[in-house]
Amino acid sequence: QVQLVESGGDLVQPGGSLRLSCAASGFTFSIYAWNWVRQAPGKGLEWVSDINSGDDTTDYKDSVKGRFTIERDNAKNTLYLQMNSLKPEDTAVYYCGPYGTPFWGQGTLVTVSS
Repeated sequence: QVQLVESGGDLVQPGGSLRLSCAASGFTFSIYAWNWVRQAPGKGLEWVSDINSGDDTTDYKDSVKGRFTIERDNAKNTLYLQMNSLKPEDTAVYYCGPYGTPFWGQGTLVTVSS
């Protein structure tokens, strides 16, 4: 059974940090590239970052480059997103999913506000 569970979202002040996790089951985790996407209130889904399988090369949306870091732990079937220097415009529900599939978790809410 395919399951994705995101966690780690919270209310944080501007400039703060959070680490999101995505626990995957029902996938051969290591063979997939993985995405983080987000949906801000009243807006559509927006790609944030991805990490390839094999060489673990990464890519980021321009507005999060230098602030966010995507990582994967194949032994734990877990994807991470370290978010530093958070801004109010990072407020969104964050979702993880394997690249090129229709699978997403339930999301985790990140709110950046003073």
